[in-house]
Amino acid sequence: MSDQNPDNAAIKDPDEWVTGDEPSTAAQRSYLETLAREAGEEAPAELTKADAAKLIEELQAKTGRGR
Repeated sequence: MSDQNPDNAAIKDPDEWVTGDEPSTAAQRSYLETLAREAGEEAPAELTKADAAKLIEELQAKTGRGR
């Protein structure tokens, strides 16, 4: 394993989530709306949990939020 950082040990790729194909949560949708607004974009209406997580990561990078 090349990444031995214990902080990343629990982070799973959203594509590997067991519940990744379920609808996004209310918290994900709310945060996506905030991030999208800050990025000057529109949040998609319907996403899976996994797709929402990936878009959150993308918009965090774009807006400077998050990690």
